[in-house]
Amino acid sequence: MRKPHKLLLHCLLRYRNTRPYTSPASLTTSAAANPVPATAAVLSDLDLLDAGELAPTPRVYHASITACAQSKNLEDARRVHAQLSRSRFAGDAFLDNSLIHMYCKCGSVLEAHKVFDEMRRKDMVSWTSLIAGYAQNDMPAEAINLLPGMLKGRLKPNGFTFASLLKAAGAYADSGISGQIHALAVKCDWHEDVYVGSALLDMYARCGRMDMATAAFDKLDSRNEVSWNALISGFSRKGDGETALKVFAEMQRNGFEATHFTYSSLFNAIAGLGALEQGKWVHAHVIKSGQKLTAFLGNTILDMYAKSGSMIDAKKVFDRVDNKDLVTWNSMLTAFAQYGLRKEAISHFEEMRKFGIYLNQVSFLCILTACSHGGLVKEGKRYFDMMKEYNLEPEIDHYVTVVDLLGRAGLLNYALVFIFKMPVEPTAAVWGALLAACRTHKNAKVGQFAADRVFELNPDDSGPPVLLYNIYASTGQWDAAARVRKMMKATGVKKEPACSWVEIENSVHMFVAGDDAHPRAQEIYKMWDEISMKIKKEGYVPDMDYVLLHVDCQEREANLQYHSEKIALAFALIQMPEGATIQIMKNIRICGDCHSAFRYISKVYKREIVVRDTNRFHHFSNGSCSCGDYW
Repeated sequence: MRKPHKLLLHCLLRYRNTRPYTSPASLTTSAAANPVPATAAVLSDLDLLDAGELAPTPRVYHASITACAQSKNLEDARRVHAQLSRSRFAGDAFLDNSLIHMYCKCGSVLEAHKVFDEMRRKDMVSWTSLIAGYAQNDMPAEAINLLPGMLKGRLKPNGFTFASLLKAAGAYADSGISGQIHALAVKCDWHEDVYVGSALLDMYARCGRMDMATAAFDKLDSRNEVSWNALISGFSRKGDGETALKVFAEMQRNGFEATHFTYSSLFNAIAGLGALEQGKWVHAHVIKSGQKLTAFLGNTILDMYAKSGSMIDAKKVFDRVDNKDLVTWNSMLTAFAQYGLRKEAISHFEEMRKFGIYLNQVSFLCILTACSHGGLVKEGKRYFDMMKEYNLEPEIDHYVTVVDLLGRAGLLNYALVFIFKMPVEPTAAVWGALLAACRTHKNAKVGQFAADRVFELNPDDSGPPVLLYNIYASTGQWDAAARVRKMMKATGVKKEPACSWVEIENSVHMFVAGDDAHPRAQEIYKMWDEISMKIKKEGYVPDMDYVLLHVDCQEREANLQYHSEKIALAFALIQMPEGATIQIMKNIRICGDCHSAFRYISKVYKREIVVRDTNRFHHFSNGSCSCGDYW
């Protein structure tokens, strides 16, 4: 990818004069006043032109070009261009600019650039159309690279130019380039325009600079739905769901109507939080607003419910979505896979095949994940081979999932053979999947081999050393574990502290292992002691294999009892009404002992408990888990 031209920096001090700018509203009005012929009519006009039965005029050609741009039919676009090239209007600046716009809309920016290069005289519309074309076709570097040439020709960017440049800079995600284009917008006095200002805050939001995005938003003299949505979307992408919801509330107070883009960003933010009650509140807001449950909106609601622990609501949304698209089907398939509902996942996948739904790479990744989480080795192999029937080449994620499938099933040697036979070079993720399986099955020999490969490919990853230490510790090889710990200390590798959190009445309560910082800590520990006593009577036995410290049995059990998820659960049982479903989030994988304890707790306390960790969901009910104790 080419770096933007250095001339950009030297041109920032130039342009600050008046600015001709046509608003989108006026453009829409203009288009409505001059209706565009349908594609069939365009082809008919071309036939009449060829036969000499229709007089060629710029108006006829422009109408045909505009129709092709709207229909995005590249073949028809080329035919119109060929016809124009043979006419006496070839080289007309206005029509050439229209051709650039047409080709960009049809997705052929290279042909647009060729028209641009052949123009005898390029004006502001020429440069802006091509910059916008590259930006809209996900070619941000090429869009930015055009700016120095435009400035060198002493042309001043207008509002449309800046809107496209800022869109490109947001996708380019280079803070240096973003700052330079912002500075140029200020020099040209465009930064306070509502459309440019919205593009400016969206650019900073996409670059993760929410401080600058907020500052750009605050400086806008007038705000519209676009600017509000850009700010909400930025906080959502940043993972700051709480702020996104606060901005939404402020948007409502200022009298702006939420759009499906607004709701989509909010549901993505809430999905990250796993905040079910807040998700239900926003969903109710959607219903009250009268928004139709389109696939675009329904997909984000479905995903929110699935990631917030409510599969029942997720399935209801799936059933109600009008005109389901591939994303809708894949989202439901992903939810089944993450919950370990292997039978439902396979049934759903086969239903997709039966209905002729177009299957893509994501579809197969989801079903492979479901097979992996469900221990369905035979079925997983079959679906992996089936990709060839759909002319799909497996990507690295598919190989990782197959290694995970074999590894979870204890087929470590088969997993090694599979890795060695891969047609692509194994990545750190592939070896990491094997290493994780070695931790589950306590195979130190293969684990060390896999860990060495990961260290070579990704020496900065803290996960593999921790896994290797856990393998040695769980097998009682304390000298080897000490060597790994020493290596971790020497290289500065630190284990991520485990933490769990639970949402109660729109407040999030976070806990770490042995946490005594909570105001009700004494009450929480007393509750856990009561829970522990009850579930032991039902048959729960603490699994000491999950205490990876070289200490005596009594100290190991004490250490095991106060994991963060257990403290969070004890607090939830104190605070939440009887019978309410408990939702717990954890930043790492739930340990086997906590999993066993939660099964007993769900039976003794007659509670539905949903735990979302980094890998998947566990839905505990009446003494069993949705994963079938296989995860």
